[in-house]
Amino acid sequence: MPTCRRKRVVLTEPSEALLQTATTDPSREVFYLYETGEIFETYERPALSSLPSLIPTLRAYAARMSFYKLKQFQCEVTGKSGLDYFQAVESEREEARTMHHRFSEPLKPAILRAVQWQVMGRLDHLVEAVYERFKDRYFKSERVVVDLTGTKYYARVEKVYPPKYSADVGARDAYKDLSLSSSLEDEQPHVIGGDLKISTKDANIQDNPALYFYWVHIIELEKDKGHEKKQGGSKNTEKDSAIGSLMEVQCGMMSRDRLSFSKSILRRFIRDCVDRDAAVASPWTVKPSIAKRYGLDSVMPEETRKGVESIKKGEIDKRKKVWEDKEGPPNKKQKKMTPAQEERAEKREREAREKLEKQKQVREEAERLAAEKKKKKPVRYPTEDLDVRLGEKDKKAGMKVQRPHASRDLPFNETPGTSEAFLLAWNFLVVYGQPLHLSTFTLDEFEHAIRHTLIDPPCPLLAEVHSTLIYNLRTVAFQRHSALVSLMRVHEAAQEEGNDEDLVLGVPFDELTAAMADVGNNWERVPLRHTEGREGWEDALVGMLKDHATVTNFPRLRETLTRLLFAAEHRTEITSTSPSSSRDPTPESSTLSQRSTPAERYYTLPPRDKIAILSFMCNLAISSKAIHAHMESCEEQLTALRKEKIDVNRLKKQYLEEMSVLKEEAKEDPTVKNGVDQDVVMHDVSDLSDVSEGGSETPSSSTGKKNSARQKELRLKAVTTAHAKQREAARAKQASVKQALSDHRRLDEEVNKLERRLEGIEREFRKLLGAVRVKPLGKDRFYNRVWWFDGMGSASLVGSGGVAQYGTGRLFIQGPSEFDRELLDQRRDEDIEGRRKEEEGEDGILGPGDWSVYSDVEELEEFVSWLNVKGHRETALKAALTKWWIHITAGMKRRTADVNVNAKLPEARRSARTKGGYDITREPYMTWVNRRAVTSS
Repeated sequence: MPTCRRKRVVLTEPSEALLQTATTDPSREVFYLYETGEIFETYERPALSSLPSLIPTLRAYAARMSFYKLKQFQCEVTGKSGLDYFQAVESEREEARTMHHRFSEPLKPAILRAVQWQVMGRLDHLVEAVYERFKDRYFKSERVVVDLTGTKYYARVEKVYPPKYSADVGARDAYKDLSLSSSLEDEQPHVIGGDLKISTKDANIQDNPALYFYWVHIIELEKDKGHEKKQGGSKNTEKDSAIGSLMEVQCGMMSRDRLSFSKSILRRFIRDCVDRDAAVASPWTVKPSIAKRYGLDSVMPEETRKGVESIKKGEIDKRKKVWEDKEGPPNKKQKKMTPAQEERAEKREREAREKLEKQKQVREEAERLAAEKKKKKPVRYPTEDLDVRLGEKDKKAGMKVQRPHASRDLPFNETPGTSEAFLLAWNFLVVYGQPLHLSTFTLDEFEHAIRHTLIDPPCPLLAEVHSTLIYNLRTVAFQRHSALVSLMRVHEAAQEEGNDEDLVLGVPFDELTAAMADVGNNWERVPLRHTEGREGWEDALVGMLKDHATVTNFPRLRETLTRLLFAAEHRTEITSTSPSSSRDPTPESSTLSQRSTPAERYYTLPPRDKIAILSFMCNLAISSKAIHAHMESCEEQLTALRKEKIDVNRLKKQYLEEMSVLKEEAKEDPTVKNGVDQDVVMHDVSDLSDVSEGGSETPSSSTGKKNSARQKELRLKAVTTAHAKQREAARAKQASVKQALSDHRRLDEEVNKLERRLEGIEREFRKLLGAVRVKPLGKDRFYNRVWWFDGMGSASLVGSGGVAQYGTGRLFIQGPSEFDRELLDQRRDEDIEGRRKEEEGEDGILGPGDWSVYSDVEELEEFVSWLNVKGHRETALKAALTKWWIHITAGMKRRTADVNVNAKLPEARRSARTKGGYDITREPYMTWVNRRAVTSS
C-alpha cells in the first residue's frame, strides 16, 4: 500500500447514506474511481456557503483524484518517493511481480503457514525467525544449488526423507523403484521445524534439519565465470557426466540462490502477503486471497485465539504496570494520620494548590504579553502585496492610490479572444522569423495588413506570412481530407436531428464539398516562389485547411471555407470593391451563392476569420521540425551566454579591484601635485659650518681650519648627493603615478567595454529566451500580468547605429488567470472587489482573458509610480521595468513618432489608387519587404 508522509493511504469507504441509497434508489448516479474502486456521491465539493452541515459527510471525486495526482506518495516496497498514487501502486505491483517470480514457489505455503497467527512486535523479528528456521530446510520441487567437491550445480529436489529414515538406507534407495516409494508421497516434511510456536532449540531436537536426506536431480552447472577460470579443461567431462543424474544429498551440501531466498526478499514477501491490526499484541495474518490460494485456514483456531488473547492481556498489564510505576506509588503502607496531622496535610495541599494557581496566572499573563508584543512587531518588507495598504503618510508623500487608466482600444478587440489570438500570432511570426525565413514587422503593420481588403494591389506581407507557414506545415504530419471527413460527420449529425437543408451562408453542404474538390489539391508541392510574388498561396491555403483542419481544432471551418470558395451576387461584389472598402470586409451575414476563387475571396474575409486561420497555422507550426531545431539551438546559445556572462563579470570584478589599487597608489605621494615636482629645500653651506669665525688664532688653529674645510666639503658633497637622490625618487614617483593614472584610465575603458558587452548579453539573452518560452515582466498586487513583447526572437531592440527599434511599442496588461483569481477569492476576510474598484477604478478592473495597453510614456511613468515596492510582486515588476526602461520608452517614443508621420485623413486612408487620390502602396505595411526569403523556393 503506498504511503503519504509515512502513513498508509486508507481508501475512502462509501457513506452509510450512500449504502442505504443503493437499496432504495439503485438507479442513482454516482462517481466511480476505477483505479481504486472508490465510490463518491459528488464530483466537486460544494461551496462552504451552501449546505455547511453536510460538508463533513460529503466526499468529492475531483478532490480525491487531485489528492491522488499529487507527487507526494512513496512506494512502500522500493522506497521511491515523489510519485503520484497510481505510480506508487504500479511500482509496488511491479516489484511484487518480480519478487513472487523469484521467490521459491514450494517454499511459499510453508512460510505462510509458519507466520499465520504469530504475535511479534516487529516485522524484522518475524523475518529473522523465519529465515533461521527455513534456511536449512528444503521442499520437494524446489530449485537449489548443490556443491559436489567444490563444483556447484543447479538441481531440483525430487524427494525429501524425514529424520526417521536417516538410518534406513534401503528405504531411501527405494525411491528409484516408484512402486516401493509410493507410501512416502503423502508425508509432509518439516512440520515440527516449521512451527514457530516451538522454540528453535526444541524444533532442532525433534526435527533436526541435518538428518534430512534429499534426492535431487542435477539440472545444469552454476554459471560462475570466476569459478570456471580456476577449473582446468580436464574436468569438463566429469562435470558434464554429473548433469542429468539423480543423487542423494543433505542440507550441508545444499543452498539456495540469493536472488530467490535472502532476508531482504523474505521481508518483502512476508510484508506483501501478511497484515496486522493496529491494536496491542495483534497477530500477523495472511491476507484472505493469498490464504485461499495456498489452502491456509483464515479462521483463527480456538486454541490459538486463547493464546493470542493471553499474550494481549499480558502486554496490556505490563504497560499498565509501567505506567503506574512512572506515577510513583508509595513504597510503604502509610499509617493512619491523627486529626492534627490531617489538618496540616490539608493546609499543605491548599497552599500547594494556591501556588499552582498563582503560577498559572503568571504564565498566562506572560503569554498574553508575548502575544501582544508579537502583534506589535513591525512588518518586514517586502511582503505579500495584498497585505500592503497605503497610509496617510504615503498619500501625503505623493504615492498614487489609483492605477492610471489603461486603454482597452486593442486591435480587433470587438470579438472576445480575437485580439489575444492576433497578438499571439504576431509574436509567433516575429519570434520564429529565422526558421520561418521571415523578416520582422511591427504590430501596427500586421494590423493594417489584416485589415487590407483590396485585391489589387495585393498585400505582400500577407502573402509572405501565409507562404512561409504553408512551407513549414508541409513537414508536419497530416491526414488527407481531414476537413471533409469532419464536416461530413457534422452534416450527418445535423440530418439525424432533422435539419435536411443544412445551409451555411446560403451554401448547401453538397455544393461546398464539390467546390472543395477542385481547389488546393497537391498544395504541399505547389512552388510559392518569392520572386513571383508567392502566386497561388490562397489556393495552397485552402489545400492546407483541407488536410490539417477539423471541426474540433478549427471550429469555424465550414464558414471560412464557404467564404473562401463562394461569393455574393454581383451587386454586392461591386460594393465590396468600392474605394471605401479598403478597410471594410464583406458583412458576415451576407448570403453567398456564386462560386469564386480563394485569390479573389481571401481579402474579403472578416478580420476574425483571417486571424483564426493564422492562429491555427501557428499552433500547427510549433510542432514542426524547423521550430524544434531552432528552440534547441536557442537553448545551447543560452547556455553559452550564461557562461560568457559569468566570465565577463569575473573579469570586470578583477579590473575594478586593480583600479582600486591604482587609485590608492596615486594618493600615497604628497610631494606630487598635478604632475609637477615641488622644490626641494636646500640649506646654505654656512649653516652647515659649526666653526666659529671669531677668536684669536693659535698654532693649532691652522690645523683646525684645514679639518673644518675638509668636513665642510664632505658635508656639502653628502647633501648634494642626498638632494639628487630625492629629486630622482620624486621623478620616479611621478612617473609611477602617471603610469598608475594611465593604467586606471585604460582599465576604466575596459570596464566600460565589459558593461556594454553585458548589456548586449542581456539583449541577446532576451531574444533567445523569447524563442524558448515567453514570460511576462511580472505581476502587480492583483495578479494582473504585465507583458512587453519587443526584442524577442528574431526582433532586435537596437538597430544599426544604435537606433531604437520596436515591435509593439506598447506595454500590455492582462487580467489575472483563473488560478490567480482563486488566490484572490481565498482572501475572504477582505473586500478584494471593493479594493480593486478603489485602486484600479471600475473601468480598470480586468477579468481573466481581458487585455489593456499603455501606449504613452507619461502613462507608463504614472503606472510605475503607482507600484508599491513594499510588495513582493510589485518589487520584482518595478525592477524589471527599470532594467528595460530605456528600451521600453525609446520604442514607445519612436512608435508615437511613426504614427504621427503616417497619420492621414480618414477618407484618404480608405481610398484606393485613383487619379489625384492617396496611393495605398506607400503605406508602411505595403512597402514591407521580406529580406530573409529564400529566393530559390
